[in-house]
Amino acid sequence: QVHMVESGGGLVQAGGSLRLSCAASGRTLSMYHMGWFRRSPGKEREFVAAISRSGDSTAYVDPVKGRFTTSRDNAKNTVYLQMNSLEPEDTSRYYCAAKNEPFWSVKYLDYDFWGQGTQVTVSS
Repeated sequence: QVHMVESGGGLVQAGGSLRLSCAASGRTLSMYHMGWFRRSPGKEREFVAAISRSGDSTAYVDPVKGRFTTSRDNAKNTVYLQMNSLEPEDTSRYYCAAKNEPFWSVKYLDYDFWGQGTQVTVSS
């Protein structure tokens, strides 16, 4: 089992940037493909991005393409989500999640382990 803790959320103005981190303990994060999801009150959990175990492959939901970048440092057991050009619509609680094969899925039920989330609020 892997335990993950997200950090880096906060309040930012529209157009600003934040970098979220997902630090793992327990099993090494390099064993897992990683995903980022977000959830707003009253809404379903939404897939945001994914990165393969090696970091060679990534995937993004259309609304964040060109603005968000996910990366990982397996030596530090940490995954990142760089968020630029933030919009009020990006306001949500962001979660990292770990999964085994295959590489990625937009379905949150396909992920095995979850962090507790970090809140991102974008003001207009």
